[in-house]
Amino acid sequence: MNPVRELSEKLWSGEASTTSAAAHPFAPQVVLEEVADGVAFFSGFANVGIVRTDAGLVLVDTGSWLLAPQAHAAIRAWSHAPVTTAVFTHGHVDHVMGLAPFEAEQGSRIEVVAHEAVPARFDRYLRTGGYNACINSRQFGAPIAWPISFRTPDRLFADALDLDVGGRRLALTHARGETDDHAFAWLADRRVLFTGDLFIWASPNAGNPQKVQRYPDEWARALRRMETLGAEVLCPGHGPPIWGAERVRQALGETAELLEHLVTETLGLMNQGATLDDVLGSVKAPARLLDRPYLRPVYDEPEFVVRNVWRLYGGWWDGNPAHLSPAPEAALARELAALSGGAARLAERARELGEAGELPLACHLVELAFRASPDDAGVAAIRKDVYLRRANAATSLMSKGIYRAAVGGLPAPAGSADMAALADAALGDAGVAALAAASERRSASASAT
Repeated sequence: MNPVRELSEKLWSGEASTTSAAAHPFAPQVVLEEVADGVAFFSGFANVGIVRTDAGLVLVDTGSWLLAPQAHAAIRAWSHAPVTTAVFTHGHVDHVMGLAPFEAEQGSRIEVVAHEAVPARFDRYLRTGGYNACINSRQFGAPIAWPISFRTPDRLFADALDLDVGGRRLALTHARGETDDHAFAWLADRRVLFTGDLFIWASPNAGNPQKVQRYPDEWARALRRMETLGAEVLCPGHGPPIWGAERVRQALGETAELLEHLVTETLGLMNQGATLDDVLGSVKAPARLLDRPYLRPVYDEPEFVVRNVWRLYGGWWDGNPAHLSPAPEAALARELAALSGGAARLAERARELGEAGELPLACHLVELAFRASPDDAGVAAIRKDVYLRRANAATSLMSKGIYRAAVGGLPAPAGSADMAALADAALGDAGVAALAAASERRSASASAT
């Protein structure tokens, strides 16, 4: 059995788990496999679909800049036909940065097809490049230099587009979900579905705490629509394909069910006048769904999805009147520290709570202590201990990255799924070095420009 299909089978059966670094959806196999007649799949940090037509190749997403040379080599080993068309399922940088080697090789511009909101995303990325470098470095636990230019699409569509290339029809459908510019692609004659990041072998990335609004309700509707297509192969944005019509229907349907539950329960409480704190304490994802091998919260978390539903429908205020126009955090911290007997006493209580496993409360207290007395080495040491405990207990890559970054971005313990471990799993001993070197080259390019 080929390695990508073997991984898919092991994940589905439970023999492997996305909670491990080697099988995490962001740990690429860096190999290409044919998934249907004339259709191939490159397993990268973000995956690439390849469709052979009489006119040449169509790429569904082009991958990240980190693995662009490997993707190009793998595709060329499979076919030397020219690449005529590339489809961006959405504008995230790990999906749109792999076209340059093909255009350089062919000496001509390849037609890029994307939703009409993609150019606005690229414009926003250029305006917020520094912020995006910060949040992605924090999220993935490794230095990431943000791109300084983007491949502008040549052909845009609004709701849907039937793309005919060399006698092959690829139906593109817009569907807001992880992004506002998302689309999925359906190759009906081969029963192959390309979902982009609408499916990623993880609890949906519908709540990312550092990034712009997600759309879980519309995302669920898109999954339900894909569920009816009768796909026999699902090629996701991350992680391996899923083979078999019944498995595909189950994966899409249960992912939709998870999002539907979170949206319905959150809106129900909002309609009763609940505060965000009330909602977060009450709305939980069904355990039977989170136990599915393709819905484990290894990247995003259901709690974050609830927060995004609140933000979408209720704005930024959480319902607590003290939070409407609050005092500066440092002023509040100093006042509470004084009432408690000093910052050291707050920190000591945080240490006790952390050792007892009361990590959310421990983080509150130790952060108050730190903000009240940021130069106290003893407080800083306890804060470091508490946040590392919280990071080690967290399941999602996002949470781990934020908690580690709070204390200096320390490397993860062996076996955890942070970016360094994922890069190492993908690229061997040179993984972390390759990531850092590529980022340095991009930084140097930005400086030269």
